[in-house]
Amino acid sequence: MKIDLTNNKILITGANSGIGFSIANDLLKAGANVALHYNSNFNGIDKLLSDFPNQCKEFQSDFSDVNSVPRLFKNVIEYFGKLDILINNAGLVVMNPIDLDDEQWIKNWEKIMNVNLLSTGILSKKAIEHFKQNQSGKIINIASRAAFRGDTPDYLAYAASKAGMVALSKSIARGFGKNGIKAFSIAPGYTKTAMAEKSIEKYGKDYVMTDIALNNLTEPEDISPIVTLICSGKFDHGTGSCIDINAGSYVR
Repeated sequence: MKIDLTNNKILITGANSGIGFSIANDLLKAGANVALHYNSNFNGIDKLLSDFPNQCKEFQSDFSDVNSVPRLFKNVIEYFGKLDILINNAGLVVMNPIDLDDEQWIKNWEKIMNVNLLSTGILSKKAIEHFKQNQSGKIINIASRAAFRGDTPDYLAYAASKAGMVALSKSIARGFGKNGIKAFSIAPGYTKTAMAEKSIEKYGKDYVMTDIALNNLTEPEDISPIVTLICSGKFDHGTGSCIDINAGSYVR
């Protein structure tokens, strides 16, 4: 099924690599105009700018500084004039074992929450305000299976932040549907990205592979087509839902 997203203006956070890069690449191929957010690394963004020079623009923001988040949204609106879809994909994974001293544990927890959840909440607030003016808009939050089944003790904050993203999506869908706003979440399991490599290094590839029902790890390219479908409007009546893409490692 060919999807045409021409004239759609979309902001995706964390677009430099992994799931975010794959989503951005698919959206650009479908004809969308895409605001590409990144924090520090730029190589993936640079490739997208080269491949789609007339469809995308880069925007830098460090979400650990939450004061930069409203500025990001403002800059995107000033450049594109409007926004149709917000995709909150930027995420941070930090090992935060319970035996750390309190000061460091709290510092890690706050940084994870700022990047994964508070920035998502702020951008969603700004998007809702904008979408209400047009009585139309979509928010897609990239969460995790950890939101439902939990995670290992090293990743308590990560799991909690992703659960917050799912609850946020459901609340937006229920609260602003009459304003033409739809909200969704995607819950991947282990996905073959640089971020996941940290867990694989700690727990071993065998641990990861025995945890899934399929013979190969989920790839970013397994996730991006679902996001593109949601962006197309063909899944609007699924608003509020969370789609699991975890290779059968957690079946609800």
